[in-house]
Amino acid sequence: MAEKIALISLGCAKNLVNSEQMLCLLDAAGYETVADTDGADAAIVNTCGFIDSAKSEAIGQILALAALKAAGRLGKIIVAGCLSQRYQDVICTELPEIDSVMGVGSYGEIVSVVERTLAGEQVRAFGDKNHTDEELPRIVTTGPGWAYLKIAEGCDNCCAYCVIPSIRGRYRSRPMENLLEEARALAAGGAREIILVAQDITRYGTDLYGAPRLAELVEVLCAIEEVQWVRLHYLYPEMVDERLIDTVAREAKVVKYLDIPIQHINDAILRRMRRRDTGTEIRGLFTRLRERIPDLVLRTSLITGLPGEGETEFEELCQFLREYRLERVGVFPYSPEEGTTAAAMPDRCDGEEAERRAGQILDLQSGIMDAWCEKQVGRTLPVLCQAWDAESECWWGRSPYDSPDIDGRVLFQGNAAPGDIVPVEITGVLDGDLIGESAL
Repeated sequence: MAEKIALISLGCAKNLVNSEQMLCLLDAAGYETVADTDGADAAIVNTCGFIDSAKSEAIGQILALAALKAAGRLGKIIVAGCLSQRYQDVICTELPEIDSVMGVGSYGEIVSVVERTLAGEQVRAFGDKNHTDEELPRIVTTGPGWAYLKIAEGCDNCCAYCVIPSIRGRYRSRPMENLLEEARALAAGGAREIILVAQDITRYGTDLYGAPRLAELVEVLCAIEEVQWVRLHYLYPEMVDERLIDTVAREAKVVKYLDIPIQHINDAILRRMRRRDTGTEIRGLFTRLRERIPDLVLRTSLITGLPGEGETEFEELCQFLREYRLERVGVFPYSPEEGTTAAAMPDRCDGEEAERRAGQILDLQSGIMDAWCEKQVGRTLPVLCQAWDAESECWWGRSPYDSPDIDGRVLFQGNAAPGDIVPVEITGVLDGDLIGESAL
């Protein structure tokens, strides 16, 4: 009987792709991959180690597995991903319940790590984080009707508050022909929406081809007949050039939803963050995007409470949001991360004050979101149907303006099937979600 292996994936979409690769390799090796850790021969946790909340989630998950193991209901515990990469020298000392650990450069070694761990060996697998094998097969776990396509790994931006370059290594683009082949396979498997992900997709191709090639990549993906939507995550503002704007505006398959993390708008804070753009440049970009791309929805990420942010700098950020009315905003109170430049900066904002400012932005943003939702009433939107919601007794899905797991949903009645894109007439708003009727 094949050993049962459970895998828990934490953190971002990029991490999920690595989890899908490990699942595929384990399946090909003859292991039975299961959803339930209770009764498994081994459990793998693919962790995030980016900020305190992610670290706490990962540690809490490991401790829950340790309790199962102590009760005799779980065999081995293997910890992979960013947390183990970042704390490889201390993680097993601090969490002795862990049997084996893997870094981000060793996803392709998962079968060997599991075999050796089940045989009683304590494995420490830390391959070169700058030479990870991204050309691994996957078992897609998202959908129905959509999948992530990771186009690059690592990051060269080195923002002052961020540990990702030290964890994930330098920026490495995947060859365009490999991406096209994978996208065709995803489409053949039923993916109607392809979501491009990387720490920074706007730099795609600079290392391989000597110049950005994101616009060209988007064009060839749009040429795949079965693909109906192409979504872009995450675009750094200083690299959004005219060709990319033209491509997004021209290609009907590119959803008019752009995720552009700006983090702040005040020039002094942007300099402290080691961002490469100014507040004026960001405002100019957003103005051009609105002018060139009708019906555009903009999403961004912000940080409150970075050292040096006073009331004046914070109010400038709030005024920017009032004026530019971005439809989607995520905000995080600053979390000082050891090893980063920002962690050593003076003039640190009190943690509670950073939280308060984040809450104030969410309050401000909720009104902007509500107003946008009300404007959708009476429109007919294409919706990627996901599943039947038994509690609400209706279908639910996502419009082009909703990214999975971070934005709202569309709840609707009528004819539909999971994985299909159906026209839905929007008739109302319910707690931030749109409601409507299928027009089929």
